[in-house]
Amino acid sequence: MKGVPQPTLQRLVVYYRYLKKLAEMDEEKVVCSKKMGEDVGTSSAQVRKDLSYFGEFGCKGVGYEISTLMRCLERILGVNKRWKVVLVGAGNLGRALVNYQGFNRLGIEIVEAFDNDLDKIGNRVGALAVKNDKEMEIIIRKNNIKLAILAVPGEDAQQVARRLVAAGIRAIWNFAPEMLRLPADIHVYDENLAISLVTLIYKLNQDISSDSVKYIG
Repeated sequence: MKGVPQPTLQRLVVYYRYLKKLAEMDEEKVVCSKKMGEDVGTSSAQVRKDLSYFGEFGCKGVGYEISTLMRCLERILGVNKRWKVVLVGAGNLGRALVNYQGFNRLGIEIVEAFDNDLDKIGNRVGALAVKNDKEMEIIIRKNNIKLAILAVPGEDAQQVARRLVAAGIRAIWNFAPEMLRLPADIHVYDENLAISLVTLIYKLNQDISSDSVKYIG
C-alpha cells in the first residue's frame, strides 16, 4: 500500500469496523457512501476517495454491498489472516495491551510476553506467562514471528529493537518514548502517548483561549 496516506489507512480500519458491525446486525445488505460517512464522522466524498486508492467498489446510485466491501477491506488491511505478535515489556502498559480484546477481532494475537525484570518473569499477564527476554530471539525465530510491540523504557528501546530485528521482526509498534534508528525496510509505528495527550490539551487550550477572547470582547 505504498503511496497511500496514513490518515486514509486509519480511516480504512474505521470503515472496516463499521461494516463488520453492520454485518453482525444483519439488518441491511447495502450502505451508501453518504450514510457511511455520516456514521463514522467523515464525508461521502472522503469515503469514496479513500476507497478509490484500491479500485472500484459499489454501484453508482446504489451503494456498497456490506459483506463484499468488508471482505475487500479485510484483504487490503491484512486482517483476513492471523498475525502472531510478541510483546516486550510486561509493565502496566504491556499488561493492558495483552488484555485488550479488540486485537483478536482484527486477527492479531499476542502470543508471547518478555521482560528482563526478575519480579515480572514467570508472572501471568492475561493467559501468558512472562518469559525472560534472553529467550526472545530463539522463540521469535522458532515461530517465525514478524510483528512486535515494544513497551520498554526509552533508554532500553534502541537495543531491544535491534535484537528484535536481528531475530527476524519486520514491523514494530513502538510505545517507548524514543525514536528508533533501524534499517529502512523495517516498519515502525511510534505510539507516543505523551505527544498524543499534549496535542489534545493544546487543542482544548486553544478552544478555552478563544472563548475567553470572545467573552472579553
